[in-house]
Amino acid sequence: MKWATRAGIHIDRAACAWLIRRNIDPDAQFQWVTDPADVPADATAFDMRGVELSHHHGDCSFETILRRYELTDPVLWVLAEIVHEADIDDGKFDAPEAPGLDSVLRGLSLTGTDDDTLAVATRIFDGLYEFHRQRVLSGREPS
Repeated sequence: MKWATRAGIHIDRAACAWLIRRNIDPDAQFQWVTDPADVPADATAFDMRGVELSHHHGDCSFETILRRYELTDPVLWVLAEIVHEADIDDGKFDAPEAPGLDSVLRGLSLTGTDDDTLAVATRIFDGLYEFHRQRVLSGREPS
């Protein structure tokens, strides 16, 4: 399936692409567009103004996708808090990882293509997921 979002990805768009590939569409093909009018008719748009899979009711796009696809994995919801704070920075969640994650992903977006950023971001989100999965299972931070 084809998915499309704005070019110049960083926190929310990278997190959404990771979430889509990991939990919704493992064969997802992403297109980065500079104008929403350039979203192909056969693509599902995300993290863009005016689309279903975007910011709604105070949620970032990552949270919207979790709700829309009824993803209940508690670790994904921990990551949602981090992504929310990194993207919106409204103090809604205590997510100490958010500023660092935001800086790293913004820096990646300045040094490579969107595909390059997504490749590295995928590993970062895989690591965050596993860290928090082990923390949730054991009740303490992994050593």
